Amino acid sequence: MARPARGGIVRAMVRFDRVGLRYPVPPGPEGTGPEALRDVSFALPEGSFHWLLGPSGAGKSSLLRLMHLALRPSRGEVELFGARLSQTRRAALPRLRRRIGVVHQDFRLLPHLPVADNLALPLRIAGRAEAQVRADVEEMLRWIGLVNRADALPAALSGGEQQRVAIARAVVIRPALLVADEPTGNLDAAQTWRVLRLLGEMHRMGTTVVVATHDEVLVRAHAAPALRLEGGRLVSHG
Repeated sequence: MARPARGGIVRAMVRFDRVGLRYPVPPGPEGTGPEALRDVSFALPEGSFHWLLGPSGAGKSSLLRLMHLALRPSRGEVELFGARLSQTRRAALPRLRRRIGVVHQDFRLLPHLPVADNLALPLRIAGRAEAQVRADVEEMLRWIGLVNRADALPAALSGGEQQRVAIARAVVIRPALLVADEPTGNLDAAQTWRVLRLLGEMHRMGTTVVVATHDEVLVRAHAAPALRLEGGRLVSHG
């Protein structure tokens, strides 16, 4: 499920090396709680699609938060796009984050902005020209099938429509890496399959995709390698 880079060599987009993660226990100092992740090591090739599996509390969301730079590991090394985070200055992290798209289960759309402006926001933050912003937003609306909902507020959309907007917002900047945390957890069957098709299309266009899910039906329907966590440990990879 990975595309070889030029010369036939598949580069690692993401690499974890004996990563451990502890959350703080208030009012104690950072990293004083039990380990949420323990000695996690794996590499994800550029252009690959991976499922992230495991029961609730296994550490899936923690691993994704490390992957999209919301957290730093307590120990071990996380490497993204060839950059080792232990050697990366904090000021350089925004540049790396702009190469990562994140899809949350709870959508996280701005409720006071219509759909089109929710999609435009990442482009405007990145300083894109307004003509390009409008063109990219229109393309995304066509891609997710919601051109007729461009002026609607998020509250007027169904759950499936909100999730499609959330996916479009995550990919409108053309990320190299897309991570999705239980993106179909609150959707009906029809919307679930539509979201899966959108994620699959991103993978076919060359994006590295990681999807955390509890839905074994999805995993069986879309054959791809899987990372499986149990109790904060990686118990299988492949």
